[in-house]
Amino acid sequence: MKLEVGSVIYHVEVRNPEKSETLVFLHGFTGSTKTWHTVSEKWTDAKIVMIDLIGHGASSSPEELEAYSLERQLEDLNALFDQLALDNFILVGYSMGGRTALAYACHYPERLTGLILESASPGLDSEQARKDRRTNDARLAEQIMTGGLVNFVDAWENIALFASQKELPERVQQSVREERLAQNPLGLANSLHGMGTGAQRSYWQELKGLHIPVLLVTGRLDVKFEAIAQKMLEQLPNAVHKTIDAGHAIHVEKPAEFATIVREYLSLNYQGGKS
Repeated sequence: MKLEVGSVIYHVEVRNPEKSETLVFLHGFTGSTKTWHTVSEKWTDAKIVMIDLIGHGASSSPEELEAYSLERQLEDLNALFDQLALDNFILVGYSMGGRTALAYACHYPERLTGLILESASPGLDSEQARKDRRTNDARLAEQIMTGGLVNFVDAWENIALFASQKELPERVQQSVREERLAQNPLGLANSLHGMGTGAQRSYWQELKGLHIPVLLVTGRLDVKFEAIAQKMLEQLPNAVHKTIDAGHAIHVEKPAEFATIVREYLSLNYQGGKS
């Protein structure tokens, strides 16, 4: 379905709408709702809501850079949840979507009963690190706009973060590549400028005040985000950290294992939750 917030049209998919327990999924950079299809297709006992973030998938890719700020995205998501009549739900986010989900939880904790973060972080905790990252993200955005999407995807799928995906079946690798190539170049470039890790303020100092249950999921081969999750675990008052034998995109590399860990966590830690 298409839902409008201001001048931005968002693509939203809802499965099992009759169910009360609700999970909302947010994808990563260069992703879309498609990234969650394998994980969610056998999830029949809960309502599944998947959203294309601004500049991604079938959602709008406006020219105005201000529309892509994380603060604006959080406001848009809150408006979408109002339109979908969602409250007391579990928010699931991967990578960029995980940063977005965590930021949403810090701003609107009363709407959530739980938070599941896959390979995510609260941002960078020093201004110098954020400045350096903004410079790098601006360089990537320029590459997208001047070199074209194919050249960017060729380079992006070969960064160290996704090295473990080279071991996946060819059909899975091709599906991920097609998802990336289906993106709008302007949307990706503006997303880097507006919602990149360098543009986002740090949420590290807010973790101790986030009392909702949080599940942190990371891949054993993703050393950087394993360490970030361990550091987050020390700050969050109600968190669990699970590791899967995979890289950064766990739900792509090991969808069945990812779904199992999430479902087991929910069955043990989540009681009720109506939307």
